[in-house]
Amino acid sequence: MDFNSGGKKVIERLVEAYGFTTRQALCDHLGVSKSTMATRYMRDIFPADWVLQCVMETGASIDWLVSGKGELTTRSETTLTDVRTQELKNGEVISLGTYQIDPFLLLKNIKSPLAIKTNQHIYICDQEDDIISDGQWLVEIEGKLSIKKINLIPIKKVMVTGDGFAFECDISDIKPIAKVFSIISEA
Repeated sequence: MDFNSGGKKVIERLVEAYGFTTRQALCDHLGVSKSTMATRYMRDIFPADWVLQCVMETGASIDWLVSGKGELTTRSETTLTDVRTQELKNGEVISLGTYQIDPFLLLKNIKSPLAIKTNQHIYICDQEDDIISDGQWLVEIEGKLSIKKINLIPIKKVMVTGDGFAFECDISDIKPIAKVFSIISEA
């Protein structure tokens, strides 16, 4: 796929995906000038930013928008999942409110989603998963919350890794809050 060309056909498919009849209507919707649209169209510049916006807004198939292969297939109804979002600072959480995201982005059937923002990462966690197993976790240790990698070791002990150091402790010394299932990097 050559992303340095193909803009004309992609822009025509964008117009169709949104249900518009003119490129001017697409300009108005995207908030871009006619000259910006004309430049990308006439120079055949691939509009990656517009393609992503269209996919998010309409549910159009990215494969169809980019290559014309397959079907347009827009979602007729999107059911978004409420995700409580908190920021982790100095061992405490600060509520950032509730955000709605497409369940497809959760990558797993998470029963009780929680997003934890810290250190330029957003950790998507499941609060219902509270039995310690190997993996990354939001845990409480001595009254402070943090994201740590946990590995079970024999005789009811765990190896805890994170923030550049590791230590071993009894499994009862840490309190699991939520298991991390995916990480979104902001940087």
